[in-house]
Amino acid sequence: MLDLAIRGGSLIDGSGAPARPADLGIRNGRVAALGTLTEEAAQSIDASGRIVCPGFIDVHTHYDAQGFWDGTLSPSPFHGVTSVFGGNCGFSIAPLAPGAGDYLMRMLARVEGMPLESLAAGVPWDWKSFGDFLAQLEGRLAVNAGFLVGHSALRRCVMGPRAVGEKASPEEIQAMVALLQTSIREGGMGFSSSVAPTHNDGDGAPVPSRHASREELVALAGALRELPGTLLEFLPGLGAFSEEQKQLMTDLSLAANRPLNWNVLAPSAAAPKLAEAQLSASDYASKRGATVVALTVPQPMSVRINLTSGFIFDALPDWAPLFRLPLEERKQRLREPAYRRHLAERAASEDAGVLRGLANWAVMRFDQVHAPALAGLKDRTVGEVAEERGQEPFDCLLDVALEDDLRTSFLTPTQGTDDATWQLRAKVWRDPRAVIGASDAGAHLDMIDTFAFTTHVLQNVRERALLGWEEAVHQLSDVPARLYGLRERGQLREGWHADIAVFDPERVGCGPTYTRFDLPAGAGRLYADAEGIEHVIVGGCEIVRHGKPTGATPGQVLRSGRDTETVEVPGSEAR
Repeated sequence: MLDLAIRGGSLIDGSGAPARPADLGIRNGRVAALGTLTEEAAQSIDASGRIVCPGFIDVHTHYDAQGFWDGTLSPSPFHGVTSVFGGNCGFSIAPLAPGAGDYLMRMLARVEGMPLESLAAGVPWDWKSFGDFLAQLEGRLAVNAGFLVGHSALRRCVMGPRAVGEKASPEEIQAMVALLQTSIREGGMGFSSSVAPTHNDGDGAPVPSRHASREELVALAGALRELPGTLLEFLPGLGAFSEEQKQLMTDLSLAANRPLNWNVLAPSAAAPKLAEAQLSASDYASKRGATVVALTVPQPMSVRINLTSGFIFDALPDWAPLFRLPLEERKQRLREPAYRRHLAERAASEDAGVLRGLANWAVMRFDQVHAPALAGLKDRTVGEVAEERGQEPFDCLLDVALEDDLRTSFLTPTQGTDDATWQLRAKVWRDPRAVIGASDAGAHLDMIDTFAFTTHVLQNVRERALLGWEEAVHQLSDVPARLYGLRERGQLREGWHADIAVFDPERVGCGPTYTRFDLPAGAGRLYADAEGIEHVIVGGCEIVRHGKPTGATPGQVLRSGRDTETVEVPGSEAR
C-alpha cells in the first residue's frame, strides 16, 4: 500500500519536459510510482486542475537563527519551498567561540536586520562546534535545510576580537582552514564569505571577512577541494566587476574546484549593460577553467532603510563612522548643519557608485513612523512633506527621523516594475550563468520582501507569459538542485525524495506585504502570504495544507557528501 497518492493532477517533473496527466504515489518518503496508480493508498490528495511539481529550492537564506523558534522556517514552505540553504554571506552562527555569541548577535542584528531582542530571547547560543549546532536543529524543521560555514564566524573563533581590523597570520589561516574542514565533516555544506562594502558589524566596523587577505580567502576556498559535496558562496561587492574582482572569484572557484555562486544580480532595463557586465564574470572564469554563477533576484525589490541600523546608508562614502556612534551622539551629529551638508554631498558624489541614486531623497516614502505625532506621514513622499515644511528634502528626512528617535523607516522607490525589465529578468532566468534565488529569507526582516520569490515568479509567469510552467518549475527546482549537487531532489522521479508542491495555476501568486509581530520578544517582521499553493510535501509528509501548517517536521538537516554529490568545475580534469 502507498502512504500517499496524489491523483488527477498535471505533472511537471522539473526536468523541463512537457506537463502530462499523471498520478503520483509515495512510499517511505520516496516517489514510488508515476502514471496511473493501481495500488491503494493510506491517504489521497485530489489534484484535479492543479499542477504537481517538485518542491522549490532556495539556495540563499539566513534561517540559521530562526530554526530555533520557528521550525516551519516560514514563510518559505507556504510559498512551495521544500529545501533551503543558510549560512550565506559568511554569516553562520557556528562554530561558536566562548563569549562570541554577543558579537554574532549584534552583527546579525546590524548586517542582516534580525531584531537583537529576538536573537537574544529565541536562540540558546550554547553550542561550540558546527556539529553541536546542527544537532540542535535535528527533528525540529518542516523543510530540508543545509548550512554553510561562514567566514566571519571562523575568523572570530580563531582570532577573537582581532578578527576585526587585523590580518591573519599564516598560522591563523591554517587554523581557520582546519576548523572549516572539521565543521564540514560535522555536516557543514561548504564555505561562504563576503567583502561587500554594505556588510558592517554591530559596532559599525567591517565584518570579520572583510579584513581577510586574498591569501586567506583562497586558502579557505581550497579547503573544500577534498571534501565531497561541498559548496562555495561569495559576495564580491557592488556594481560592475573589475578584472581584480573577476580574477578573485575565478581563483576561489579554481582553489575549491567548485562552482562559485555570487550574490546578487538584479537586472534592470534602465541599466541593461550592468547585468551583462556582471554576468561577464562567468565568461572570464570559464575561459580560465573555473565556474562562476550569479544569484539573481527575480522580482522588483522594495527596500526599507533606517538610521538606526544604518544598513545600506553606511555603505555611502564617509557615512560609516556615523553608525559607529552611540545613538545619542549620532543624533547630535545629525543636527549639525555642516555635517548634514557633508553627508548629502558625499551621497551624491561619484564615489557612491551604484548607491548614488539614494541621494534623490525627495522620492523616498515614509514607510514606518513610531511617534504618534508623525502618524500622518506614513506613505507620503519626503518631497511632499519637505515642501509643506519649507525644507530641503534631506533636512526633512533627517528632522523627521530625529523626531522619531531615528526609528523611521524610509521606502526607496520600487525598481523594475516595467515590462522591459521583466523581459530582461526572464532572459537572465534562462541564462546558464545565473540561478534564481536571492530571497534572503530570515534576514532583513524590516527591510525587504524577496522571501516570497517563488510565488512572485509563478504569478508573473501566469500574468505575463514570460515562460511556460515547465520552464518556471525547472528553474525553481532542478537548476538550483544540480548547481548544488543535491542528491535525488529537484525532479519527480521514481526512487527520489518526495518533496512536492501542488498549486493552482489560475491563482498562484503572492499576497501583499505586511508586518507580522510573531518573533521572540514580540518583535515584528515583514511577511506575505502565498496564494494558490495548496499542498506542500517534504519526505512524503504533508507540511502545508491549504495554506496552513500541519505541524509535521519531517525536514532533514542536509549534510555535505551525504545529501550532496560533488559538482566540480569543467576544467578540473585537465589539472
